Amino acid sequence: MTKKEDFDQAAAHKYFSANCFNRAWELIDKKQRTPQEDEQMIRLSLASHYHWTQRPDYSNTSASIGYWQTARIYAILNQAGNAARYGQLCLEASQAEGVTPFYLGYAYESLSRAAAVAGDEQEMNAYLKQARATAERVSELEDRKMLLDDLETIQLN
Repeated sequence: MTKKEDFDQAAAHKYFSANCFNRAWELIDKKQRTPQEDEQMIRLSLASHYHWTQRPDYSNTSASIGYWQTARIYAILNQAGNAARYGQLCLEASQAEGVTPFYLGYAYESLSRAAAVAGDEQEMNAYLKQARATAERVSELEDRKMLLDDLETIQLN
């Protein structure tokens, strides 16, 4: 006999996809984190993306955002290999149908940041160049400015 769930699974996935993303972002913004908070930040980002994949409105853009956040977290934690891995997944999702240049620009941003963490100046600059070129195709001026401002924060570790 199959047990009937006593909660709305779709509502749960919607809630946790956003809640985990936002909680991870709070930790990203925190000036000083404990090692436990660093681990929690990773878990929250991965959980958020998992819950997104269970939603009927999951899209290439959703994938791009989820992969980007995880790449950013790994870059913050100086884990270049993981940052590059999730940056590459972000790029693949961002190059898919229906994704706007804004998200593609951030995919290049994530790869540039991963290269900076790895100490690879040539690769960092190559991805920065692609990100800046992509930013020129972002039609919303506020979005373009946000992307360009974030690119200015990338530097070799």
